[in-house]
Amino acid sequence: MRDEVHLQAAANPDRTALVDAETDRAWTYADLDDAVAETAGRLAALGVEAGDRVAVLLETRPAFVRLVFAAARLGAVLVPLNARLSREELVQQADAVSPVLVVCGADTDANADALSPPAVSVDDSQQVRSLAGVDPAPVDPVASAWTDTRLLLFTSGTTGAPKAVRLTYGNFGASAVASAFRLGVLPDDRWLCPLSMYHTGGLSVVLRSALYGTTAVLVRTPGFDPAAVRDALGDYDCTGVSLVPTMLDRLLEAGGCPETLRFALVGGAPTPPELAERALDAGVPVCPTYGATETASQVATLRPEQVPVRSDSVGRPLLGTTVTALDEDGEPVEPGETGALAVSGPTVTPGYVSADATTDRFCEYGLLTGDRGWLDDEGFLHVGGRQSDQIVTGGENVHPAEVADVLRDHPDVGDVAVVGVPDDEWGETVGALVVPAPESGRAALSVDALRSVCEGRLAGYKHPRVVAVVDELPRTPSGTVDRAAARDCLVGDT
Repeated sequence: MRDEVHLQAAANPDRTALVDAETDRAWTYADLDDAVAETAGRLAALGVEAGDRVAVLLETRPAFVRLVFAAARLGAVLVPLNARLSREELVQQADAVSPVLVVCGADTDANADALSPPAVSVDDSQQVRSLAGVDPAPVDPVASAWTDTRLLLFTSGTTGAPKAVRLTYGNFGASAVASAFRLGVLPDDRWLCPLSMYHTGGLSVVLRSALYGTTAVLVRTPGFDPAAVRDALGDYDCTGVSLVPTMLDRLLEAGGCPETLRFALVGGAPTPPELAERALDAGVPVCPTYGATETASQVATLRPEQVPVRSDSVGRPLLGTTVTALDEDGEPVEPGETGALAVSGPTVTPGYVSADATTDRFCEYGLLTGDRGWLDDEGFLHVGGRQSDQIVTGGENVHPAEVADVLRDHPDVGDVAVVGVPDDEWGETVGALVVPAPESGRAALSVDALRSVCEGRLAGYKHPRVVAVVDELPRTPSGTVDRAAARDCLVGDT
């Protein structure tokens, strides 16, 4: 298929494709098609060809949108990198996928310049070459197959090592269709995106809107300003919005949403039932959802009218998606029984860049999500915790082993256990239970001291926020760290 903007420019050239809430600028599909063609020409002039990988190191903004469709127009594979990561983490990810080019902005050009491939900036930059200064080359739009890889999106692996997920044109197309059957689509829909586009939740808003021929409204990141989001929802008559639970909570405190809103898709972390009920009471049509990078976003979504009696569920699986709960032997369990969740269907990735990771994460019932849960007699999915010890804070994944490895480099740390601590604002926050090194004092192991060793090595959201010092770590009879007991120690210390 040709990229969605190219197709919509022919079918609906005067329909609004994109709105930037920060500048109030809007693009029709014809306007956006011209902008995408220019960006594709500049990338081609820099040597980007079909099949090449192009990394993008940007927060959500119109330039990111142009790159999404420009890469598709060239048949290149886009690799969004998390702009919040440290330079060391970014080097790891870039090395894992070997892009031919990194596209950055004024706020990310220093980190982009430190990566191996050449970098260009969508802004004026003293650090790297400006993309605007490149004369566009002629481009013939590439018609890609549904099975072709469109993007590589990074998700955290259970060991903390970066894993790149391959997502195809077919994955995103199937996801858009399945989401439309659950949420509905109207010609005048306007879907607000306050999420980072290097995550599937933010990226899917832009891709789906273009496939539907509707409007994507961007609220620029980083950061979340609930008043700005509330105003944008009203100013642009938005009918949909994608949020994480913390954002929903702050939005409710800021005054809720306009009557035009048909759905508020809430995912990235579990939506507490009381938050979903509070949203409904405020007139917000909340849709708790469960999804994954490996499934191009949604797996199951609850409709607003189902929330009053199903607030502990994430809804039934979407059209074409099958969720199976498995026992320890990998066999399906009966309805109502908890098991390891496996997902199959056309939205599921064909695999990771790493063949070893692909082998470990798939079984005859599909993708092993790493989550546990159960399906009731009516097919509603209830997600009941992660199999791994992964922490989810504000919608971002944090792996305890990765943080612990860094903290052990602190000279006063003898041993450490990193766990998620419940947090009213972020869902979970990173906690560290620390044993001092011999001859070291407890005073040297403050939150500030431990966070200092993380600077430049871990993204800020991975830094410990709660610290407790103990003489020894709690352990199970088998000798492994008792993570529940460690969490109890840290909760008692907050």
